[in-house]
Amino acid sequence: MTPLTAPYGYRRRCRLGKAQRAQPTPTHPALPMIDILITEDSDVVAALLQGIFQAEPDMRVVGRARNGREAVTMAHELQPNLVTMDIRMPVMDGFDATRMIMATQPLPIVVISSSVDDEELRITFRAIEEGALAVIEKPRGLNHPDFEQVRRELVETVRAMAEVKVVRRRRPQPSVAIFQTHVARRTASYEVVGLALSTGGPQALSTILAGMPIGYPLPLLVVQHISPGFVGGLVSWLRGLTLLEVRLAEAGMPLRAGSVYIAPDGHHLEVARRDGRLHAHLSSAPPIDRFRPSGTALFHSLARCCGKSAIGGIFTGMGSDGSEGLLALHRAGGHVFAQDADSAVVYGMPGAARAAGCVDQVVPLARIPTHLIELARS
Repeated sequence: MTPLTAPYGYRRRCRLGKAQRAQPTPTHPALPMIDILITEDSDVVAALLQGIFQAEPDMRVVGRARNGREAVTMAHELQPNLVTMDIRMPVMDGFDATRMIMATQPLPIVVISSSVDDEELRITFRAIEEGALAVIEKPRGLNHPDFEQVRRELVETVRAMAEVKVVRRRRPQPSVAIFQTHVARRTASYEVVGLALSTGGPQALSTILAGMPIGYPLPLLVVQHISPGFVGGLVSWLRGLTLLEVRLAEAGMPLRAGSVYIAPDGHHLEVARRDGRLHAHLSSAPPIDRFRPSGTALFHSLARCCGKSAIGGIFTGMGSDGSEGLLALHRAGGHVFAQDADSAVVYGMPGAARAAGCVDQVVPLARIPTHLIELARS
C-alpha cells in the first residue's frame, strides 16, 4: 500500500442544496472539527446518525447523500474529513461508492451496516477490500438496549478514523510460495500462533492470510474486535483470500496445522490441552476492557497452556487490549511481535504492547507472513 494523502484537516464547508443542507452545529473553539458526510437512504437512520454526531463538540455533519452516486459527487464537492457509508442503497450501493471515492477522492470511509443477511455482509467486506477503514453496526433506535454501546463505538471509531492517512488499497498479491505443501521445521519450538486485531484488522488479516502457504505447520487463533453479527461475514470473506482453512472456532475443536480459527461473537477464544493435543476453548467469562472476545484472554491462555511454544502477535486497533496477556506470554518465554506504526491503521494496541515492554520484534505488515514462516522454521 502506498500513502496518497496526509490526514484530512479542517476544510471550508461548501454550499449545500436545500435537500442536503445540514443543520448548524454548535462548535467548540478548542477542538478541531470533524466534517462528516452521511450516506444513508433511510431518513430515520440519517436523522439518528446526524443527532449522534452533532451532539459531539468536535463533529459536524456537512451533508447527507441518499445513494452511492450522491455520495461520490458530494465527497468531491464537500471534501469532508470522513464519509459514513450505508451498504444497500438505490442507484449505487456502498461497495461501488467506496470503490469510486477511493479511486477519485480518497477519504476515510466507515461502513455502517445492519448486517441483515449474507448478501449485505458480502458487499460490506468487499467495501473493506476497496479501502473502507471500519465496519460499525447501524444504530437501532434510542430505546434499544444496546443503543449507548453502539453510539459510543460509532463516535470513537469516527473520531479515530478521521485522522487516518487514507491509502489506495492494493489487493494482496499471493506469490507462488503459497503453494508450499510443507514448511520444514528444524525443531518443534512452536506449536500455535495467536493474533489480536481491532480497527483496521480485517485489512491486516487479508494481507497476512493471502501470503501464508497451504502447508503452514501451525494453527492460527484470531481475536478480531468486530460488531456483533459481522464475524460470519468476515470468515466467509477471508476464505476467498487464502489457501488456509478459515473457520469460526467452536468449543472443543481440535487445533490443526494450517487452519485459522476466528473467535465467535460473545466468547473469549482460548486454548486448552487434552490428551496432549491443543483444543479451542470458548469462555463466557466477563469482558476484559469491554471486549469479549479479548486478545488478553487469548494470550493469557497461551501463556498458561503453551508458554515458550506459543507465538503472539498484536495488530492495528484502538485501546490496549492484548497487552496484559502478551506480557504474561512474554514472561512465559513465548515469542511476541507487533505490527509497526507505519502499516497500522491505528497504533493503539501495538503501541500499548511496546510500552509494556513485552514485544520481542516489530514487523511491517507486508513482512508478517514471512516472519511467521521463519518462526515455524526456527
